[in-house]
Amino acid sequence: MNENVHLGFELDRISLDLDSILPSKVLSKTIKRTKKYQQIVISVASVGLVEPLMVHPQKGTKGKYFLLDGHLRLEALKELGHTQALCMISTDDESFTYNKRINRLAPIQEHYMILKTIERGVSQERIAETLGVNAARIRQNRSLIDGICPEVVDILKDRHFPGGTVSVLKRVKPLRQVEIAELMIAANNFSISYAKALLIATPREQLIAPEKKSPIRGISEEERQRMEREMENLQRDVRSVEQEYGTNVVRLVVANGYVTRLLHNDHVSKYLLRHHQELQAQLQSISEALAAEGSGPVKPL
Repeated sequence: MNENVHLGFELDRISLDLDSILPSKVLSKTIKRTKKYQQIVISVASVGLVEPLMVHPQKGTKGKYFLLDGHLRLEALKELGHTQALCMISTDDESFTYNKRINRLAPIQEHYMILKTIERGVSQERIAETLGVNAARIRQNRSLIDGICPEVVDILKDRHFPGGTVSVLKRVKPLRQVEIAELMIAANNFSISYAKALLIATPREQLIAPEKKSPIRGISEEERQRMEREMENLQRDVRSVEQEYGTNVVRLVVANGYVTRLLHNDHVSKYLLRHHQELQAQLQSISEALAAEGSGPVKPL
């Protein structure tokens, strides 16, 4: 189903000489005096380059690359005397395309970065100073995934969510953690309030400490049990949709291809315009919408 997905960058990271990377914009003379630039310099000096530079091969010049994202990081590397940088190769030569698609450091990625930095001998206080955050946040992030099963860590590794959401996950058993993570992804909602709602609908036998589950203000035991039943029904519906989604997409693409070919047929198009203008306009709108989603052009009949 994902065979036609176009990646904005190559998956492998490579190390490039800084001399081979050509900036795509000129930095102002005052940029080095900004707090943001100074934080980047401190971060690179203490932690190393956390986020690779994004580059695109220069056409007609072998071994040269345009820099699409990371101009401040590149300047910091040069100031610190580095000669190489870890880079990702973009398959698009426009920086706005990369910036639109890139995912900034997610909490779990930040967690691994902090652990790796601590292993190098950098103190938590120094990391906090580098990242411009409170030291308490670093301590909290260090134990972010303690009590979270590996399957959920893998599911949420690229997702952005508040720390309170993880605290809720730690109150349920691994199987329920997976269910909650999948429901949050299906709803594209990783908020603490949604996680707590899923916690309320969790059966007692799936809680880490069921005896500590206190009554929720304004919700009776009968209402809580009804929420559990409704949540079970929702999970079944989600699994059913997941199983049928691929087949339905294929059917939709095939149907759209047939409709598009009909609309491109002069005889059919003229007949619809003469007798069913509203239907023709609706079919045309649907065809254009699906084409914009990536189904591609269809040859006329």
